[in-house]
Amino acid sequence: MAVPHDSSNTSYLLPPNKEEWEGQGIPDFVYGQKELVWEGVQWPRNAPSLPDRLPLSRFDAALRSAWRQRMELGLFRYCLGELQTQTLPGAVGFVAQLNMERGMQRRRPQNIRSVRQPFDPEQFNFNKIQPGEVLFRLRQEPGLSGVLQQEDILVVINISPLEWGHVLLVPEPAQGLPQRLLPGVLRAGLEAVLLSAHPGFRVGFNSLGGLASVNHLHLHGYYLDHRLPVEGAPSKTLDPGGHLHLLQALPAPGFLFYTSGPGPDLEALVSRVCRATDYLTDHEIAHNLFVTRGAPPGKTSPSSALMGVRVILWARKSSFGIKEGEAFNVALCELAGHLPVKTSQDFSGLTEAAALALIQDCLLPPAQAEEVQAALVALAAQEEQ
Repeated sequence: MAVPHDSSNTSYLLPPNKEEWEGQGIPDFVYGQKELVWEGVQWPRNAPSLPDRLPLSRFDAALRSAWRQRMELGLFRYCLGELQTQTLPGAVGFVAQLNMERGMQRRRPQNIRSVRQPFDPEQFNFNKIQPGEVLFRLRQEPGLSGVLQQEDILVVINISPLEWGHVLLVPEPAQGLPQRLLPGVLRAGLEAVLLSAHPGFRVGFNSLGGLASVNHLHLHGYYLDHRLPVEGAPSKTLDPGGHLHLLQALPAPGFLFYTSGPGPDLEALVSRVCRATDYLTDHEIAHNLFVTRGAPPGKTSPSSALMGVRVILWARKSSFGIKEGEAFNVALCELAGHLPVKTSQDFSGLTEAAALALIQDCLLPPAQAEEVQAALVALAAQEEQ
């Protein structure tokens, strides 16, 4: 059941009485294209992180207030306090955080054996979440000419959060979609980043074999009050049309897609990225994807202005299950330079060299990486014909 939209008084908070949660229905967060913030969202000059006082968008205010209430009501597996954070010494600029609770209390990953594994309704999925875990339904304002109508997306708390405001973006759960990236959910992820006025609200995707723990289509979204290396990492162009780029800097080479404008440019970006992820999935190649505000492709620096949206795609070795003995598991945020560390011992002793070794161990062998790059360049060339 949807709650009728009235932007002036829609409440995204649960009623005090728990028995009323299920009957309340899911409120709609309805947005128009004019709310997508393309310009003016930047990190403070000469500061790697954000002060607490930051102007919030309507999207930020809705998500953060509803998320905070669910934390106060005990709907998460643990209470997330302020995480101990350090920038590792070295050239990369890794942001490491100690998150022992997630390491101990997150849900065990499902038994995944293939990047193309079908959805299994008997396994845990988002049709089985508890009342109150859904914050709101993300719904595009109808009737906009020239803009593809975005499917509705549920914004759901991640009950084992990485960081403040950690949510999942889930297309209609009853569809039973496996964890394979589709244009509609990617578009919603891009627009969520643009609805936020916070430069550190990022969105990402883990494929099966890329450490997705639930085989039911979803993206991750969360706030991190720190710059990450991928925002301004330099790149080189791979295709004649100038749409596919290769990030050359550490922590890991990845394919870069970029847009700085709405409408057709955003739609073209969605199409290009999904053609690439379709290729990887069809060839049983695990992958991770990260969406962040960032600098245009080319010769940039870590402090470059955030002029548009970067989508970074990494092809990687398949990894099924969690490796218990390592300081962190390598998925979307680690490849981007954010390292949630499981134990205080690992956190205090972690070095840039050790972090790079863990990450690079998950990358494709050079010959296979070159093969994938050639295939994605060929796909980009086909598009130009």
